[in-house]
Amino acid sequence: MITVTKASRDNASSVISALRARSAEKNAEISAAAADIMNNVRKNGWQAVVEYSLRFDRAEPFELTRTELEAAAASCPAELLSAIRRAAENIRDYQSRLLPKSAEWQVPGGILGQTVRGLHRVGVYVPGGAAAYPSTVLMNVIPAKVAGVGEVIVVTPPTKNLNIAVMAAAYVAGADRLIALGGAQAVAALTYGAGFVPRVDKLVGPGNAYVAAAKRLAFGEVDIDMVAGPSEVLIIADDTADPVYIAADMLSQAEHDALAASVLVTTSKALSDKVIEQLKAQSEPLERREIIRQSLAEQGAIIICGTPEDAARIADEAAPEHCEIMTENPRALLPMITNAGAIFLGPHSPEPLGDYMAGPSHVLPTSGTARFFSPLSAESFIKKTSIIEYTREGILAVADDIIRLARAEGLTAHAASVAARMNTDTAREK
Repeated sequence: MITVTKASRDNASSVISALRARSAEKNAEISAAAADIMNNVRKNGWQAVVEYSLRFDRAEPFELTRTELEAAAASCPAELLSAIRRAAENIRDYQSRLLPKSAEWQVPGGILGQTVRGLHRVGVYVPGGAAAYPSTVLMNVIPAKVAGVGEVIVVTPPTKNLNIAVMAAAYVAGADRLIALGGAQAVAALTYGAGFVPRVDKLVGPGNAYVAAAKRLAFGEVDIDMVAGPSEVLIIADDTADPVYIAADMLSQAEHDALAASVLVTTSKALSDKVIEQLKAQSEPLERREIIRQSLAEQGAIIICGTPEDAARIADEAAPEHCEIMTENPRALLPMITNAGAIFLGPHSPEPLGDYMAGPSHVLPTSGTARFFSPLSAESFIKKTSIIEYTREGILAVADDIIRLARAEGLTAHAASVAARMNTDTAREK
């Protein structure tokens, strides 16, 4: 059901390499198809968008007004709407606490600082081909609104998964527009502008392989959050951990799709055996058990190592999207995990807590990119502008050094620009 490996330096690395390789494989046909869609929409605009929407989703794009979204929220089951509102409140609170602020300060000779502003317009892609994802709406739209983005446009395929929950989440999150449009054609429309879909400054949100390929092509025309690969969880556990919890968390990850990876790194062979028993028992009644079993068999792994510190080193090398630590003292290992999208400490902090309710966005770097990418946050939707204001005395105090540096680079006009402020002939001769 799942591969068990006793860790050595080489074989632990090979398991991690395989984890990364599953999403590193580039599908040339998908990339070429996405490029064709992007180019066609750039050249032919709305006509091409509608043609693709009819071909792939069997529906023309349409827009839902804020009034319609409000009506959807009003008709949403009360308990579900309450859960959406509670999640939204937690996300908004978390993102507000981390948002950088504009600032100015005095320095010798003048004033320095920076302004922090939200982007003008952002597009949020919400998948809707296989399932409905109201949580994705919340986790992408709310950080953008907290950042002060002027207009947030949600796009999602015009399918049955554009349901009451998704519409209610868009209303609660504060989305300015919701357009029923999916696939690479939605990415293209937001990148170049087409019909009533305006060009955005940044495009965020997960999607299928075609959406991911289109986002990769869009980068440079617009900013993007990341190109996400298959989802993953890596759990560090010792013999104090509960195998029921571990198996449940691995299964929750495996049900995403066959490429989702669930990895346990443990110091205990006995725990490993119990987890395997629990994986078999707990998967049996689950609706997506066939997907789960394929995911565990092809992408899952249990690595048995010597010490919790060894486990932490393996996890840090893997740089997983989600890292759970279920050891006797989880915080003792926290400083060792420098590469992870999100870290969940202790037995009562399962990954679904982060997916739905805790507050941090569940849009996280995958496939080892947590080595250099950060989770989506309000900061992802801002731009910073430097402020420099010197007095005459201030510029004169540093003029000679600027001139020397400029001339060292052969940029004599730069030197002359500063020398002009010195207003002396001798300064120009230095």
